[in-house]
Amino acid sequence: IHRGDSGIGSGRKRWVSRRRQIHLPPSSEGIAEAPASAVFKPLPLQIPRFNSFFFSSVVMPALACVDTTAFPPPPPSLLSDASCRWNSSLSAALYRIDGWGAPYFTANTSGNISIRPHGSNTLPHQDIDLLKVVKKVTDPKPLGGLGLQLPVIVRFPDVLKNRLECLQSAFDFAVQSQGYGSHYQGVYPVKCNQDRFVVEDIVKFGSGFRFGLEAGSKPEILLAMSCLVKGNREAFLVCNGFKDVEYISLALLGRKLALNTVIVLEQEEELDLVIDLSRKMNVRPVIGLRAKLRTKHSGHFGSTSGEKGKFGLTSSQIVRVVRKLRESCMLDCLQLLHFHIGSQIPSTALLSDGVGEAAQLYCELVRLGAGMKVIDVGGGLGIDYDGSKSGDSDLSVGYTLEEYAEAVVASVRSVCDRRSVKHPVICSESGRAIVSHHSVLIFEAVSAAKPMAQEAHQVNHDDIQFLLECDEARADYEDLYAAVMRGDQESCLLYVDKLKQRCVDGFKEGVLSIEQLASVDGLCEWVLKAIGASDPVQTYNINLSVFTSIPDLWGIDQLFPIIDKFIGGESSLPLHELDGGGGRYFLGMFLGGAYEEALGGVHNLFGGPSVVRVSQSDGPHSFAVTRAMPGQSSADVLRAVQHEPEIMFQSLKHRAEKLMHTKGGGEDEDDEELNNVVACLDRSFNNMPYLATEPASMSNSLSAAISNLGFYYSDEDGFDYLSA
Repeated sequence: IHRGDSGIGSGRKRWVSRRRQIHLPPSSEGIAEAPASAVFKPLPLQIPRFNSFFFSSVVMPALACVDTTAFPPPPPSLLSDASCRWNSSLSAALYRIDGWGAPYFTANTSGNISIRPHGSNTLPHQDIDLLKVVKKVTDPKPLGGLGLQLPVIVRFPDVLKNRLECLQSAFDFAVQSQGYGSHYQGVYPVKCNQDRFVVEDIVKFGSGFRFGLEAGSKPEILLAMSCLVKGNREAFLVCNGFKDVEYISLALLGRKLALNTVIVLEQEEELDLVIDLSRKMNVRPVIGLRAKLRTKHSGHFGSTSGEKGKFGLTSSQIVRVVRKLRESCMLDCLQLLHFHIGSQIPSTALLSDGVGEAAQLYCELVRLGAGMKVIDVGGGLGIDYDGSKSGDSDLSVGYTLEEYAEAVVASVRSVCDRRSVKHPVICSESGRAIVSHHSVLIFEAVSAAKPMAQEAHQVNHDDIQFLLECDEARADYEDLYAAVMRGDQESCLLYVDKLKQRCVDGFKEGVLSIEQLASVDGLCEWVLKAIGASDPVQTYNINLSVFTSIPDLWGIDQLFPIIDKFIGGESSLPLHELDGGGGRYFLGMFLGGAYEEALGGVHNLFGGPSVVRVSQSDGPHSFAVTRAMPGQSSADVLRAVQHEPEIMFQSLKHRAEKLMHTKGGGEDEDDEELNNVVACLDRSFNNMPYLATEPASMSNSLSAAISNLGFYYSDEDGFDYLSA
């Protein structure tokens, strides 16, 4: 090996490592590729004008980013030799919508994303064009819209209803086909999404099959009790989580109110409180216990499973609980066994193993004399975030809804039959699988940062003259020049990196000016472009707070169909060029209906987005907006962190009055300026914190935003009072 080769080889390794940080961002920065305009020309159908819905996780105040590349064409596999005309089928394939979105999302013939509100049972005329919904939501009121500002969460209660019905039907079929001797009766864990209308919808939609709720805190149990008084009397209210006197008192009060409340013991110490309070309140409790199984979920979400998990009772603790209940003549009160393998259970093999272990424990409790009736398999029913349908992925699952239900029923039946134990009622707490699909977060790309190759500084020969005056810099420059002349790309990449680093060091030491540094950057970018190694990354900045609206992205590295790692393991995504003529470019985050809203905070004091509720109707657009709520104003968010906007406003107004009166101008002129300042402050307190992206004039935009504040509602019959 020649000395020069050795140097290039080792330098190349170091350069690649640095280059990946500088030019090829890792998956968390999600480079995206936009089709070349010569090949990927949107037809009059505007493919895919809305279904360009992927963005990445670079966090900045109110802005995350979509990275796009302006030059590479679509994957050759998507374009046949016969035709390079784009269509909706190619869009669906490009974004793999059928993988992660079926049966609720598809690319329609207009080139937009469509919602199929009834899943696979949706009729063609019932599809909801998402772009039309966005137009309805964002258009000003004088034009028939709601005038809401983005970002906005669009909820589809019909999808929620379909998810609930599909879950129930999957278990009903498994019970019937296997000759199971009891029934399935699920609960929704409200922690997944505590929105009032989401919870009320689930209680209403699930009333016919006794679907209940699960609570894990005192506010949640209050919420659940108030909702279930309108639901089925047999529906479970499963009370999980660590408990104090007040929590247990509320749960016992639920039984006095004829609610089917079950107190699930998370800690052994809770039993003493339950026994004592139930006697004082003269209530016979229904008690469950959470078992800490040995079966462990080793995937991304398995930290709370296994015998070292945070929650539940060990086998020795369970034995002591049974003994104490027997001594208190309350063993008949122990009726439910609960366990949780972990979220996003990847395979039915792991599921069957855990359920089988729990079923053995259930049978042991029956043998010990407990009045057992219910086995609660907890959460863990996963959804396919990445479309791979693979049990090897932390972000997908290798089973269908029907296969999940079949595995649960079969595992319980097998053990109980072997032990000659009566089949228990099967309960599950499948929150993620119920609510993830029903809402879409819509936001807007507001600007684009061009690739470095397009933004490269114009090289000024005077500014790079220093390269010939410094021996070390001159040697680097000559090495680079020689490599360019002989077409040695490998060496060019090495010497570009070396020259740039030397100049950065010189700038830090104060030897080089900023103009000289910029000219060297421009020279190096020109070289990279000349040898075909220029980085074409383009960044789309979007009007959204990732910390607020997608906390699982940065909190637990959750993958959504549009974030971080794009579908199919890709690190880039084709998108359109932004329309420089003032057109708006909308993007959406899908499968975010579970946890994201509940976990979101007020990072940078960006509040929650606007929220609308859209139901399928038989009207001309096949949908009706039945509820709409503008997002939090700046004043709302300030109150959330203990500030008092009214006092803040008066303080600033007083300061303005004081300054205006000391300026010495005309009285009328001062009054007009003061009124303008006060009006500006008032608008700023009452508007949403996100960027106002309407192309209208500032004054029109602000006055429209003020007039649009308020709550909108239409009846469930789908009649749109706003349009009327």
